[in-house]
Amino acid sequence: KLTSDGEVKYVRDAEELIRPERNTLLVSFTDLEGFNQELATTIQEEFYRVYPFLCRAVRNFARDHGNVPVNKEFYLAIQDLPTRHKIRELSSLRIGSLVRISAQVVRTHPVHPELVSGTFLCLDCQGVCPDVPQQFKYAPPTVCRNPVCSNRARFHLDTHRSKFIDFQKVRIQETQAELPRGSIPRSLEVILRAEAVETAQAGDRCDITGSLIVVPDVSQLSTAGVRAETSSRVGGRQGYENEGLRGLKALGVRELSYRLAFLACHVAPTNPRFGGKELRDEDQTAESIKSQMSVQEWEKVFEMSQDKNLYHNLGTSLFPTIHGNDEVKRGILLMLFGGVPKTTMEGTSLRGDVNVCIVGDPSTAKSQFLKHVEEFSPRAVYTSGKASSAAGLTAAVVRDEESHEFVIEAGALMLADNGVCCIDEFDKMETRDQVAIHEAMEQQTISITKAGVKATLNARTSILAAANPVGGRYDRSKSLKQNVNLSAPIMSRFDLFFILVDDCNEVTDYAIARRIVDLHSRIENSVDRLYSLDEIRRYLLFARQFKPKISGESEEFIVEQYKRLRQRDGSGGVATSAWRITVRQLESMIRLSEGMARMHCCDEVQPKHVKEAFRLLNKSIIRVETPDVNLEQDQEMEEEEEGENGTHTHTHTINGHTNVVSEYRRISNLLVLHLRRAEEAEEEEELKKSAVINWYLKEMESEIDSEEELINKKSLIEKVLHRLVHYDHILIELSQGGLKGSETEAQEDVLVVNPNYTLED
Repeated sequence: KLTSDGEVKYVRDAEELIRPERNTLLVSFTDLEGFNQELATTIQEEFYRVYPFLCRAVRNFARDHGNVPVNKEFYLAIQDLPTRHKIRELSSLRIGSLVRISAQVVRTHPVHPELVSGTFLCLDCQGVCPDVPQQFKYAPPTVCRNPVCSNRARFHLDTHRSKFIDFQKVRIQETQAELPRGSIPRSLEVILRAEAVETAQAGDRCDITGSLIVVPDVSQLSTAGVRAETSSRVGGRQGYENEGLRGLKALGVRELSYRLAFLACHVAPTNPRFGGKELRDEDQTAESIKSQMSVQEWEKVFEMSQDKNLYHNLGTSLFPTIHGNDEVKRGILLMLFGGVPKTTMEGTSLRGDVNVCIVGDPSTAKSQFLKHVEEFSPRAVYTSGKASSAAGLTAAVVRDEESHEFVIEAGALMLADNGVCCIDEFDKMETRDQVAIHEAMEQQTISITKAGVKATLNARTSILAAANPVGGRYDRSKSLKQNVNLSAPIMSRFDLFFILVDDCNEVTDYAIARRIVDLHSRIENSVDRLYSLDEIRRYLLFARQFKPKISGESEEFIVEQYKRLRQRDGSGGVATSAWRITVRQLESMIRLSEGMARMHCCDEVQPKHVKEAFRLLNKSIIRVETPDVNLEQDQEMEEEEEGENGTHTHTHTINGHTNVVSEYRRISNLLVLHLRRAEEAEEEEELKKSAVINWYLKEMESEIDSEEELINKKSLIEKVLHRLVHYDHILIELSQGGLKGSETEAQEDVLVVNPNYTLED
């Protein structure tokens, strides 16, 4: 009988109900209000009481619009309720009324059949008692319907003529954002029936519409301590009746033990646009996303896709309060876009998620990155390594209090399925807990064999980890392996490694201090975002629909770069290498280039995308693997320099523990050649220390993009010169003579090559 705007709205839905697998009609509450305000108010206040009549109305409505089997049950589900409540606000005042609550699902039980109405057979006279309604507990008829027979206890349930319905229990819990300080999250049992079963998985944030109900607390009744206590109370001076406990009837007042549960009629993702069900639906297209946006939102997404500086702008908009660290921002940005997950012909899945690890000194904004990602990403879980156990990270098998069956309770990685799991203090985790993450990081599954439960669960999540170096500060004289307390298998599973070193540098220190003081003094005005977080979320959701294919040109380029990385790695010998280049790094390069292509909304991975991915990977590897004091900054300049001077370019470039000594010799040979040339030409000005440094920086001009890089390169060459003079004595520093106080005193040192030094090959 539900109409809207004078025309029958739900006819087509009612015709759908004729199909055998359908039995629930979904009605919008706003339509109800528009049709009859009084009806809507009654339903909202007395939902539990009028629900059976509403279901009967649906059955009549369906029968009017098609032939339906006589004994088929129909149900009503109501959506679009205007107000939303938190779990904490549900008190006994709201029992029986229609409410909508939002929470996160943490545990799902298997689906069972539930007896709705039973047909009983009298064991004395074989009479039939049809359609006895059941509610929350098994209720046989009170007395046989045959007037002659007075049987009140002996009945047999005829399962063939009884009606069953799908029934599932789900446990929901408050989300972190709603939690008051210092409280444990409240949880609530939700009962799903009919078509609502299997609509929520562990980790989903859902809006659940239904009503609060009161159910007997069975777990209280079956507690061992209660029995003993009750039997002593029953026992006494009653003589022969003192036999302890006989059935639940003897519990007496214990019947008053009830608890709240929630009977749901409809489950919907909290916000289908960001991070609800829609993200998991594989068949979603760009068109369906476009239909969910308003015209202005869609135009903004299009405008963002045309932005030339999108890469940089997205990074600064996502992390407006963090100064510098551009490479880390770019790495995390590509992690949010992600690569394309693939499945081979044999069914092996190749992951598309990018894992990032940030290692660095204290106060280098590592946790800030993690917090920003957690706030931004709809399905992000933030956890600390020290305080988490293996079961808390993956999944736990727990025994249910009532049914005593084992159920799986989702851990952090399962809750972050299709999202990001941020793990702080990664290095302080117990070794056995780190091992639990191995499988989740590469195969993206969690396997459990415990207490008779054998399960493989999905954990398609990116991991963003932050770790401190051993001893608190990153020691540049040691390799990454010695600096970080992580095992080799875990390290190889990270696609990007970023090292943040807390250097004393006047320029950056000033900039960071200005940034922080600015933040503290004018909180609102100082955060300068080009795009708002909602705009970035929309763009991200749209861009993730692209499934870029790798072009032939890019394929060759990727293979070429991988070969180069392997050669570097091999030249240093296995023993000294800090972070092996494995096939995983090749896959990382593919994933990162797919993420770049997605960001620019391309259907094809082009060489420029691969180039950026390779640069990022290279940058992270090189920063990691620079054990020698002199060469601790980016080594890319040496490669370029050798190319300009006609020596072998990329074959022996520095990569971590590859032979740093030979690399150092090559750079020293370069300086020696330049100085000898200048000596022969008798250009004294060219021999001054500052002139040598300037010559070097001039050679590197094409490589320098920012002030920061200039400072890095300058400090590198100064350290190399220092070592050449003071440790290896290849160069000699001549201080030009001059009397104190005279004009010549202030002249700077001249560098000359030691006459005994011969150039090595």
